[in-house]
This record gives sequence, C-alpha cells and structure tokens, in this order.
Amino acid sequence: MTKRMLLLAAVAAVLAPTVASARPMTATDMHMMRRLGAPEVSPDGRYAVFSLSTTDLAKNKRNNVLHLLDLSKPGSAPQPIAGAEGGHDAVFGPDGALYFLKAVGDRDQLHRMPLGGQAAVMSDFGADVGGFKLSPKGDAVLVWADQRDCPDLACAATTFAAKEPGSGRTYDQLFVRHWDTWAEPGTKSRIYTFPIAGGRLQGFGTRVTGSLVGDTPSKPFGGGEEIDWSKDGKTVFFALREAGRIEPTSTNLDIFAAPADGSAEPTNLTADNDATDNLPTVSPDGRTLAYFAMARPGYEADRQVLMLRDLASGRVRALTQGWDRSVGSIAWAPDGKSILVTADDTLETPIFRVDVASGKVARLTGEGHTGNVHALPNGALLYTSNSIQAPDDLFLLRGKGKPVQLTAVNKALLAELDPVTVDRFSFTGANGDKVWGIKVKPVVSKTLPIAFVVHGGPQGSFGNGWSYRWNPRAFANLGSGYAVVSVDFHGSTGYGQAFTDSIRNNWGGWPLEDLQKGLAFATAQDPQLQADNACALGASYGGYMMNWIEGQWPDRFKCIVQHDGVFDARAMAYETEELWFDEWEHGGKAYYEDPAAFERWNPVNHVAKWKTPQLVITGEKDYRIPYTQGIAAFTALQRRNIPSRLVVFPDENHWVLKPQNSIQWYREVGNWLNKWTGSTPAQ
Repeated sequence: MTKRMLLLAAVAAVLAPTVASARPMTATDMHMMRRLGAPEVSPDGRYAVFSLSTTDLAKNKRNNVLHLLDLSKPGSAPQPIAGAEGGHDAVFGPDGALYFLKAVGDRDQLHRMPLGGQAAVMSDFGADVGGFKLSPKGDAVLVWADQRDCPDLACAATTFAAKEPGSGRTYDQLFVRHWDTWAEPGTKSRIYTFPIAGGRLQGFGTRVTGSLVGDTPSKPFGGGEEIDWSKDGKTVFFALREAGRIEPTSTNLDIFAAPADGSAEPTNLTADNDATDNLPTVSPDGRTLAYFAMARPGYEADRQVLMLRDLASGRVRALTQGWDRSVGSIAWAPDGKSILVTADDTLETPIFRVDVASGKVARLTGEGHTGNVHALPNGALLYTSNSIQAPDDLFLLRGKGKPVQLTAVNKALLAELDPVTVDRFSFTGANGDKVWGIKVKPVVSKTLPIAFVVHGGPQGSFGNGWSYRWNPRAFANLGSGYAVVSVDFHGSTGYGQAFTDSIRNNWGGWPLEDLQKGLAFATAQDPQLQADNACALGASYGGYMMNWIEGQWPDRFKCIVQHDGVFDARAMAYETEELWFDEWEHGGKAYYEDPAAFERWNPVNHVAKWKTPQLVITGEKDYRIPYTQGIAAFTALQRRNIPSRLVVFPDENHWVLKPQNSIQWYREVGNWLNKWTGSTPAQ
C-alpha cells in the first residue's frame, strides 16, 4: 500500500462515523432532510419564526410547520407553533404578533396570532395570492397575485366577456410561455393594498401598479424582496419590467414608487437605466432607498452594483462601483450606517458589510453559502448558512466573534451518514487565468472513478453550497463511491465581472479548455482519482457542454449524462422564451441577423464525431430549453447507434423538484454511471 493510501486509510479511521448504522447518503436521505425556510425576526430581536418542512414520500410533497426560536436563550431549540398548523410565510407585525398565510377552504387567507394566543382569520381574498407584506405601522397589508386587468384583487367591479367555445389559446405578442407556464393573455402578477381595521382587511384591495403592464414581483423567481414600504406607509416601492412586444428581449426591470392608496400613477425612479434595477430596500430612517443596478441592457448576469437614492432629492450614488463583486441581497444595519450584502466569492457566498459613507467592504463570514441576513437591534446578525456537507441551519454572528450555530435541524440524520471530504484546488486555465475547482470524495482508502460535473448558468458556480437538485454529496455516494470533480470555468461567478463576461461568444472555447486542464490537474495531483475511468454530467449550460464534449472531446469519458442541454442552437434561438439570454450570449443579435455567431458553437454540427454513451434527461414543462432539444439529442445518438437512454419527466420544468421524481433521477443517473465505470452499489 502506498503512503498516500496509508494516509487515506488513517483519515478514514479518524473521520468514520461512530454510529453502527453509518452508510452512504442516498437521494432519499437528501429528500428526508428537514428544510429550514427563510427566517423572520420580531421587532425586539428576541424571536425568529421560520418553517421547517418535511417530505411525505407517499404523497410526493412537502409539508411546512411554523417554528419559533427564542434568540435570547442560548441553547434553545425551535418549537412548533400550536394553532398555526399549515401556516406559511410568517412575519412579525409591529405589534409583535405573527401574521401568516394559511388555507381556508381552497384559498390561502391572512391570519393574525398573538404569541401564545389563537389565530384569527383577517381576510377573504377573492383570488389565490402569492404573498403579502405588512406595512410598517401594521395598519395595511400589500398582497400580490396573478390577476386580470382589474382595479381590485377580486375583480369585483369588472365584467368580462364570456369566453367563446374552443380550447385554443390566442396570442398577439410574446411571452407565449415562460419558464414552465403558458401565458394567460391579460393576466399579470399585480400588487394590491388593503387597510386593516378591527382585525380584518377592508374592501376588495386597491391596485397599486396603475396602468403599468408587467409582473411584480418579477417572474419566474421574484418575491417579496422586490417590494418594500416607505417608513410612513404611504408609498410602495416595487420592481417591474414593462411588458410588451419586446419583453422577451428586455432585462429592463425598473424600480417604481406608487402611492399605497392607488391615488396616482407609479413614478419610474430608474428610467435613466435601461438595464436591470432591483431589490428596493428602504433605510431604517426612511430617507434612503438601497437597490442594485446592472449597467448593460440585455445582460442578465451583469455586475449588480449597490446603489443609494436619497428619496427627498433624488440624488443617486453607486456605493460599490469599485468592488468587483455582484450584490445578491440587501439588508440595512439598524443604525443605517452600513448595509449587509451577500455575494459569490471564490467558491463561497459570504456576508459582507458595506460602509454607507465610504463604500468600504469588509467580509464577515468564511466558508459556506449564506443567505436570509437579518441585522438585529443589538448589532448581531442572524442568517442561514449551508455547505456541501449539510443543508441550511440558523447562525448568529456577534461583532468580531465566531458564528454560533443556533439550530441543527438534521443532526440525527446526518450522524447516520458516511462523511465526505471537500477540497478546493486552483490551476492555470484558459488565457493564462487562475481557475478554481472543488473535489468531493467519500472517506475511503481505495481509488475512485470520477463524476465530472459541469455547472449551468453558465454564469454560476459549483461552490461550497448545498443543493436539493445537483448535490455533490449524493453524487459521491452513488454506486460504491465516486470522486466528484467540478471546475468553475470562464463564465463562472465569484471571480470578478471580466471573468464572468468572458464566456460571451465563447461557449465552446475557454470553458472547454478550463474543463480539460482542470480535470488533468486534479487527476495528476490526486492518485486516488481513476484518471481513465470518468463520466461527465451537466444540466442547462452544463447539458450544452455535454453535447459539445460529445463532438469536441469524444475519447475522454466512459459516459455522459446530459440534462436539459442545448443540442441545436438554431432551434433554441426560436424556441426559448427569454430571448435576451440566448441573444446576449451569442453577441447581442437575433439568429437571423448573425447566424454564424450561433453556429460557431452549435453541437448539432458535430454529431458525426459523437461516440460516448449518453443518458439524456428532460422535462416536458421546460420552456427555457424545450424538451425537444433532448429528444433531438437522443435521436442523434440512436441514429449513430451509440448506447443511449432517454428519461422524460412530464410534470417537471427545467429542474426536477418532486421528491419521487428526484429519487428516480438519481437512480437513473447512478445506474448509468455504474454501468460504464464498473462501480457497484455498496452491499
């Protein structure tokens, strides 16, 4: 046995779990993890409320239970809130009571519950609502819902013509469909305000967006972070991209200010910027609006610069223009002298403090993927953090001390599972640039086949974060164990905007070179990796790269797993919904204006060189990269008589989200990798 193997054996002995039932983590284990929802904090900073969800595999769904944590008592454990069963999206009001949504019949309604008291229904919404935001004084509430062009939420005073017979949808402009939903003409996500009196919402709701046509929050991923109240409760700030014939080519979200009573049309506060502006967040004294702004229209992954707007004078200041990172979230410190933000930074997503006066940035946390930051009245920070090792838990950071973990919601299950190691590495990649990667391995003394995973986006990262979709720890425990290797190629986030931009017009160039050099470096440096026994896997852009590798690196891998990847750039240009992304990535023009830019990196042009066995996975509700791209790739494989398999999920979109489907996904992927690498499930 080599010295390296002896060392690995020693490490395995030290890190081996002490419980007798220790075993590899499975996809089922991943879905049985309790998931901690976004926390909210009471006005005095004493309590945090959040949901803990569990999976009901038989019903193929998750169930949320609201929990309360007393932050004033060290070592306290989250407690389920009696009387709030089935509640979700809970917040504290200025009166200290809990407000949350809970189903009454077949529709969510707003409830109020004093701590230790009984929940009371406050609303009778005439439509399904997406969420709500309580006013600072607690005398009004704002809700958002998908609704037709009505002045109130219930469309109580609106008459619509009866639908003529026939099931056909008709459209006169794009979007026809978006993400995983067919558009309903005239229906948008709109915001409405309700006054509160006598413990009940009054009236049918007043539309705040006036004559604007567009979704707020934005679709498909926007939420309450895109809306805020003024401190006096008289104004609502919100982000919206105005719809129209050009909406699928526009990234121009603007921030609007509107009277909360709907008495006047909204005012566009960022009309001078034709790129994205978002996350409006009012300062504690109500005088300043923080938000982020991109600079380049049509680019969805431009740097997100923290901006400050003086609400009285309208003066705007770019606070982080000199910081080459992209602000992902915004939270004011209670004294208004600093702002807490998160940003990707070399395989991690830490919290940073930005000084309002100087713009100076200080990193506050180390490893892990942080989020849901709350600055408490006593100066401490409450936040969630996860890593490749474990999903989200709550943490508290006081001053310059070390973070204190407040919850361990999956401690028992994690203790049953075999550990993994996480190692970071860097090498010289394309263009002579420093490129980073990460390795995840089970703690064993034998050599391991390689699962070489390629992230999507492409402006993203396979960094030190937990995922319930592409989970490195789950991949490492497929079969009898894999070394999971990933590379943050040119185009990834967390390394400065120039590095992120470098993938434009370069999809199959520098990123492929980085992947080739990164895998060569990892295998040369780590003898535990079976360099000649590797499979490659990727989804979205990573799926595109799988199809590109088939024609450009055909002799490297034993097998390929391609999920929702682009196969034919020409078809993609006319079938995808958010045209701004595809056109920006290929130079900013439509396909018919510059076909050569799309064809340069088009996998379909190299099918004659394909030879690697490929598993193709797609979802019928994927309108980002339509499932026909997957069928086309499978057809190409079959016509070339290459071993191949197609898995189609009729009820999934660009992601696989349902627990049973995800477990099937991992089973199919594991079987495919095991077949071609010779790995077998542990006995």
